[in-house]
Amino acid sequence: MTTGAQTPHPVRPRRSRLRGILPLAVAAWLVLEIWLLTVVAGASNGFVAFLILVGGVVLGSVVIKRAGRRAFRNLTETLQQQQSGTAMSEPRPNSEGNGLMMLGGLLLIIPGLVSDALGLLLLVPPVQKAVSRYAERTFERKLREAGNGSLGGAFQQVRIHRPDGKVVQGEVIRDEPARTPGDTPQGPPPPLTR
Repeated sequence: MTTGAQTPHPVRPRRSRLRGILPLAVAAWLVLEIWLLTVVAGASNGFVAFLILVGGVVLGSVVIKRAGRRAFRNLTETLQQQQSGTAMSEPRPNSEGNGLMMLGGLLLIIPGLVSDALGLLLLVPPVQKAVSRYAERTFERKLREAGNGSLGGAFQQVRIHRPDGKVVQGEVIRDEPARTPGDTPQGPPPPLTR
């Protein structure tokens, strides 16, 4: 016997807009990148387009390496301060934005002019601060919308809201007679399954 709310028809989960638009956006971005490279190669020559691509890879590698070293140095200093028991000092002005610098470097490495422009834009400190503030506000808003609970509760919510899965809401109530310690089970034992 199960109890709980039973729906006559399974409710289909609402599909996010991003899930439908993302493949089209990626395809449009790839077409735009290829078209811009052919325009640049046609306006000058193919060697200039090749140099732009190689320059983006080299500059992106340098940026990622620098941001990674800075992040590792900050981590090492923080761990040394915690081990020595000294008070945490104020964060340095250049200590933030390593993730955005790495993202900018990755965009520079990806071949294409649009990704190079976005990567260079992410290397500008005021843009980094604006993007960082926007991402932080969005993250905090999403956390407030999620409400209180643990990570396991979040997984349970996802499972409940995905009725196409094998999770069935309800509660199992067994009506078995109470056994006393001297009772023996009646009937054949249940078959073993593998």
